[in-house]
Amino acid sequence: MFDPLDLVVSMRRLLLASIVLSFFMVSINSFAHQPVMDMAPRWKGGYGFQLRYESYGSDTLLDGDSKVPNPVGVEFFVDKSWCEGVYTFDRSKRITFKLPYIRQVRIKSINAVGVKQKNSGVGDLIIGIPLKKYFNHGAETSNWGFTPSLRFPTGSHSGVYPLSDGSWDLGLDFSYSKETNKFYSYYDLFYWHNTEGERKMREGNEIGLDINWGIHAYHNNNTNSGIFLMWDISARHHDKSNSIALTDASAGSRIHSGPVFILYRETLMFRVEYKLKVYENLQEIGASKGNVLNISAGIIF
Repeated sequence: MFDPLDLVVSMRRLLLASIVLSFFMVSINSFAHQPVMDMAPRWKGGYGFQLRYESYGSDTLLDGDSKVPNPVGVEFFVDKSWCEGVYTFDRSKRITFKLPYIRQVRIKSINAVGVKQKNSGVGDLIIGIPLKKYFNHGAETSNWGFTPSLRFPTGSHSGVYPLSDGSWDLGLDFSYSKETNKFYSYYDLFYWHNTEGERKMREGNEIGLDINWGIHAYHNNNTNSGIFLMWDISARHHDKSNSIALTDASAGSRIHSGPVFILYRETLMFRVEYKLKVYENLQEIGASKGNVLNISAGIIF
C-alpha cells in the first residue's frame, strides 16, 4: 500500500545525499574552493566544519620539465592540517573560513651545500564569501558561483624558511556545477593576486582550474549512507616570486589528477583523495611538488 509519508522521507534522504555530494565533490583546494561548503549546507542558518590533512613534496629536482641530477639532495615536504568552517545566511550567500597548521621541511642548496631548514606553526587565514545562483530543471540542479576571498597574514614571516610572506592577498573564484541523483560535474576557475608583504617578500600571482566528475555509486535509504566515486583534475600556474621571498612558492605550471573516494552517513562525511603529478614545468631549477594527498572529515548542521 502506498504511504505518502514514506515518499516524503525518501525524498528528504535523497536531498540530504545530494547535499553530501555537493559538500565533498569540490576539489578542496586550499586556495580555490570552499570547505564543507561549496554548496552545503543549503538552508538558512546552516553551518558546518571540516578537518583536512594535506601532504605534498618530493626530492625530485627539475629544470623546467626535465629531471636533473640532485647531488646535494634538494627536497621539500609540507604537511598542512586545515580547520575549515561555513555559515549559511541563505541558500545563495555564505561566509567561510580556512586556517592551516603547517609543518614544513626542506633541503636547500646554498653555495653548493645542502642545508636543512624547517618551520611549523599557524599559517594564513582565508575568509571567503561564496555567492551562488541556483537553477532547478526537474531532477537536475545546477548553479553558477562567484567567491571573493581575502587572505590574512596570520602566519609567521620570520626566519630563513617563513610560513608566510606576510601579505594581504585577494582571491576571485568563478564556478559552475551540475548534479543529478547519479552524476555530478564541477568546474572552477580561480585567481589569487598576491601583494608585497613583510621584509619586502612577494610571492607570484596564481591562476588555477579544477574539474571534478563523479558518480553516486551506492546509497542506502534506510541509513542514509553511501559512497561516491570521483575523478579530479587540477591545473595551476604560479608566477615567479621576487628574489627576496623565502617561502616555498615556486614559479611554473602543474597538472595533477587522481581518484577521490567519499563515504557518508547522515551528516557525517569522510573523504580520501590522491592526485598524481601529470605535468610540471618550473621556471627555475627546484624540487617538484610531487603527488598530493588529502584526507578530510566533516559534519554539517
